[in-house]
Amino acid sequence: MKILGKRILAGVFCIAFLTAATPAAQADTAPVHRGGSAVEETAAGFPPELRLRIAAAEAYASSRPGFAGIVVRDRKTGASWHNPHSKTLIWACSTPKLAMVVDLLLRDDSGAIRLTDEDRALMHAMLNSSDNDAAHTLWNRYGGEDFATRFPSYGMTDMRFTDQHPHHWGWILTTADDLDRLMNYVLERMPARHREYLVGEMRSVDVNQQWGVWGAGEAAKPGNKNGWADDNDDGSWLMNSVGFVGPDERYTVAIMNNTQVVEGGYDVGKETTTKISELLFKGYFR
Repeated sequence: MKILGKRILAGVFCIAFLTAATPAAQADTAPVHRGGSAVEETAAGFPPELRLRIAAAEAYASSRPGFAGIVVRDRKTGASWHNPHSKTLIWACSTPKLAMVVDLLLRDDSGAIRLTDEDRALMHAMLNSSDNDAAHTLWNRYGGEDFATRFPSYGMTDMRFTDQHPHHWGWILTTADDLDRLMNYVLERMPARHREYLVGEMRSVDVNQQWGVWGAGEAAKPGNKNGWADDNDDGSWLMNSVGFVGPDERYTVAIMNNTQVVEGGYDVGKETTTKISELLFKGYFR
């Protein structure tokens, strides 16, 4: 694990030795469009300004080291844009912690489990600062691998484990499409009290998660759950972010970024994911 000074708390990392899928291991190998009309056509359901912003964001992502899967969705109109890497399998890092909290809340509702005050404090730690120890405790306490059997019900239908690694929250391959569906499950299908809780948690994350979707800017009222890890097959970094922006959480954004950068990859990925969100939505809400 590479700890970059005091900016990153050790307990917040995903499993340090995660490896990531490369473009050759994609579920979909469509060519990457570098902005312009091709991207604008695929974003045809959005208003003109947002189509231009989507094209600019994809052009920027295509110019950066590595690759990024991106999904933008308008929950009001149903329009969505999925870039060519949205189906690329990438290690999820800490983003499944959001799915874990969804699962725990719903199981508590059903009477299958009874969450304690301690459990709820651990859930807050997972969402607020992406605390790994909290995730380990809840994963082991409430079923381990059995958690993941329900994740597809929350939209993560692409996710999978591999035989090369333990079947554990930190070893899940998933896609930006999965994270988009998970975020929309939270906003569309969770009981209102749970939705309000999750939105509140994601809007008030610790400084260590204020990047990625957070780049949309204060006026967008963003909320996000991020995940990051170093030491892929080539020693590079993964930087993932999923969340929402806009009035009534109108738009959802999912970004999964394999930087393919070893030295300084955390900063490269943080800049990439944040700038994508900035290009998409900063200044859009007036």
